[in-house]
Amino acid sequence: MSEKNGAVPHPFHEETLESKPIFQGRIISLQVDTVRLPNGETATREIVRHPGAVAVVALVQGKMLVVEQFRKPLEKMQVEIPAGKLDAGEEPQAAALRELEEETGYRARSIRHLHSFSTSPGFAEEVLHLYFTDDLEKGAAHLDDDEFLTCEAITLEQAQAYIAEGRICDAKTLLAVYAWRMYTMTGSF
Repeated sequence: MSEKNGAVPHPFHEETLESKPIFQGRIISLQVDTVRLPNGETATREIVRHPGAVAVVALVQGKMLVVEQFRKPLEKMQVEIPAGKLDAGEEPQAAALRELEEETGYRARSIRHLHSFSTSPGFAEEVLHLYFTDDLEKGAAHLDDDEFLTCEAITLEQAQAYIAEGRICDAKTLLAVYAWRMYTMTGSF
């Protein structure tokens, strides 16, 4: 048996036998796949399909821009770096520039890709593209109709306090704070 590119699959590869769509929403879809396990048995895998997202570590005068908004799945307010989903056919860098300006009112004159990572590979295909900028000019925020948030610029010490208090607890913002700390200590990411 071989994969599409001609390579031999990994011994732990799970072959999809059937894929059943369960839900199609505005942002995500859910499917249940029946797979053949490496031992020949079958199992089901619930998979969330997501178009991908972007997030920006944006520094202005030595402080990081963050937004605070209510997150319904957590039932609480959350402090996060500016972020959002990719629109259909949108390039990640364009989305990062768009989301930064929409949520914070700042336009990046230049932006740099830091890394792309899977957010929850156990059940979701979402990949988040993380960018950095410290080359900003003030503009005006343009929030979506269903988006309610506040924006502030915080120090590294404030960010670490927000983590300790649980106000920052999402992976992308934790990663951003740790990357910012490394950048502060070493001058690079």
